[in-house]
Parts: sequence; C-alpha cells; structure tokens
Amino acid sequence: MDQKAKPAAAADFTRRDDPFELFREWMADAETSEPNDPNAMNVATVDAEGLPDNRMVLLKDFDERGFVFYTNYESQKGREILGNMKAACCFHWKSLRRQVRVRGPVEKVSDEEADVYYNSRARDSRIGAWASQQSRPLESRFALEKAVAKYAAKYAIGTIPRPPYWSGFRICPVYIEFWHDRPFRLHDRLAFRRAVPDGPWARERLYP
Repeated sequence: MDQKAKPAAAADFTRRDDPFELFREWMADAETSEPNDPNAMNVATVDAEGLPDNRMVLLKDFDERGFVFYTNYESQKGREILGNMKAACCFHWKSLRRQVRVRGPVEKVSDEEADVYYNSRARDSRIGAWASQQSRPLESRFALEKAVAKYAAKYAIGTIPRPPYWSGFRICPVYIEFWHDRPFRLHDRLAFRRAVPDGPWARERLYP
C-alpha cells in the first residue's frame, strides 16, 4: 500500500452509522500498512484506590459483542479488571494517522472461547502461561527459566491444559470514537455512544 495514499475509508467516515463495520475496515487497512502488530492496543484500568494504569496487549478477537484479549487473571491488569469489571482501550495506527478509543464494561470470555485460543498458541507459549507468575516479583531470570523447564518436563507428552487462572476478557463497548489526523490539528472525530452494551448507538461529530 502506498504510504502516501489516502485510504478510501478515511474520506467520508464521519457519515458512517455502524462502528463495528468501520472498525473492521480500519483494522484491515492497518493490517496492510502497519509494520508490525496492527492489533496492538493500550488497555487502561484502575486499581483499588482509583489510580489509573495501562499497558499494551494484543487484540485477539473482535465482533459485535466487543474486543477480546487474553491474560493471566492473577496479573496486575487481571486483578484490576476483576476489581471493577470496566476498562478502556486505544488503537493507534501511526502509518494511517488514525486512532480508535473504546470504553465499556468487561466480561470474561467463556471457557470454550479461552480453550480454543489457548490451544492455538505455540507450545512454548502455553508452557509459559504455566511458568510465569505474571506481574509478581521475580528473583532472577534463572528462576523463570527453571519454572519453564519444570512445566516443559511435566507436559512433555500430550496436551497442555489451560491454566485455571489464564483466560480472556471482552471489553463490551458503550463508547467508540474514531479519530483521523487532519492539517493544523483540525482533526476529524466521530463518536458512538450507548447506555448499555446491547443498546442502540447514537453518533455525533466532536470538535478536535
């Protein structure tokens, strides 16, 4: 894709009525133009004291129900999400000069969904899910490698079960905003809002 070419979806996106369809098109553009990880997104949470936190994760599934990523539920982000079941995420595609912001309540994915994704991962990644006590203090690299060796030996033959603490979250959007860069910071912004995750969308343009 010509990096200087203007993607077709950018020209009139502010007239669009379906945020999921628009996101799907923008993600397809990003998969063509981004040098790596077009599905990377920043996930924001808050801790028990209300202090914000964020980190980059990878979007692993998307449909009209929401945006799915996987993690260790005992990690910092896992504990923070389980503490209030709300989160926000942001996609930034520098090559396209676009971003998408999402906010909403969070739900756990089903065991069936988690199993399907977990079993699609590389074997070493599945071992890593058992070996890593994510977000907790690590005394040395050797301690991590020792844990990897332990579980690699334990699951040397046969299937590797999904750890009970490892699964996915789905951000069920009540707000989705599409942003596209324009000259002199006069950017285009289109916001979709609804009161509940399965409610009707209201759309509006926003000042930059």
